[in-house]
Amino acid sequence: MTSSPNGSADQDRRPPPLVEPAEGLTNQEIRRYSRHLIIPDIAMDGQRRMKNAKVLCIGAGGLGSPVAMYLAAAGVGTLGLVDYDVVDETNLQRQIMHGQSDVGRKKLDSAEDSIKEINPFVNVIKHETFVTSENALDLFRGYDLIIDGSDNFPTRYLVNDACVLLGKPYVWGSIYRFDGQLSVFWAEHGPCYRCLFPEPPPPGMVPSCAEGGVLGMLCGTIGSLQTTEAVKLITGTGDPMIGRMLIYDALELKFRELKVRKDPECPVCGKNPTVTELIDYEAFCGVTPDVAEFASQVSLTPRELADLIDSGQDVTLIDVREPHEWEIVHFDDAKLIPVAEVIERASEIPQSGNVVVYCKVGARSAEVLRWLHSVGLTNTKHLAGGIDAWANQIDPSMPRY
Repeated sequence: MTSSPNGSADQDRRPPPLVEPAEGLTNQEIRRYSRHLIIPDIAMDGQRRMKNAKVLCIGAGGLGSPVAMYLAAAGVGTLGLVDYDVVDETNLQRQIMHGQSDVGRKKLDSAEDSIKEINPFVNVIKHETFVTSENALDLFRGYDLIIDGSDNFPTRYLVNDACVLLGKPYVWGSIYRFDGQLSVFWAEHGPCYRCLFPEPPPPGMVPSCAEGGVLGMLCGTIGSLQTTEAVKLITGTGDPMIGRMLIYDALELKFRELKVRKDPECPVCGKNPTVTELIDYEAFCGVTPDVAEFASQVSLTPRELADLIDSGQDVTLIDVREPHEWEIVHFDDAKLIPVAEVIERASEIPQSGNVVVYCKVGARSAEVLRWLHSVGLTNTKHLAGGIDAWANQIDPSMPRY
């Protein structure tokens, strides 16, 4: 992307307001939104646009919680939520839309209650589903703006491609441990997600929040910024993060901004796109079913492992998590060999007998298992669902994290 002498980008980062204003506000709405109405850059026109806006939020979890709550408080008229999960106690450290009494409930039901408590004027539409290549276009078509709060690469690429094909903008956010990222992608006015990340990282290279952790309040920081960008797009106010990416380091309390240029060779938004329909994003990101299928054939359920141990047979347990996870909870008599050390310490793994590798939820141990079998350690199996599944099914007193 080039800049003109006065510093403005050739590709306009200031698109017109995303939606038309609604007909009007009731007296009760005027009172509710009065602190917006007295801001000249929003005023009555901007608030009426928010009332008329339809925003879809992917996920009702860490990022989805502050996004949905602040959009509701701001007066966005229709708020769609996509989620398929239930509230777990481990969610409560960061997913502030849910509380202790919601544990075990569908996140969508809990989210709807929270939103209605914040603002009864918001129309909540619940989509209890995964976002897939089969349903994404139909799902997105009825909304003006998409906000991506997903935590995996296949969904991010899917959201991007669907939005490009439909000509819709979306606000992207990402969080991990103490770091956050934010941008706005709108192919008609700038780059898309693929322009920034042409290729996904290798499978397992970037752990999920469930495996790597995330500072709870980081969700609030990035989620609030996502909401701010959404309001700017809806009302046509300010300079949205199109063509820019914000990087936040919570430990240093530093923000950095990078310019993102539109790639003319981008396969989805470039001059000669080759991606003209939604594809298999699991395969594109290398999350091929062969790993899961292979692991399922040489895995033990928690009950099967418990029965094996109870039978008195000798079982070697190999924990492939990180040392700080080991300190939280681990099996007695297990050996800690973190994933990064498996190759150099493979000689420590018995070549015969019952050897079971495990991690938190089974993803890392499945990858390790495939490698162990490739080098001839075919006596190894892994614990399906990891130590979390063991805690759920066998030992409820075991700490979960």
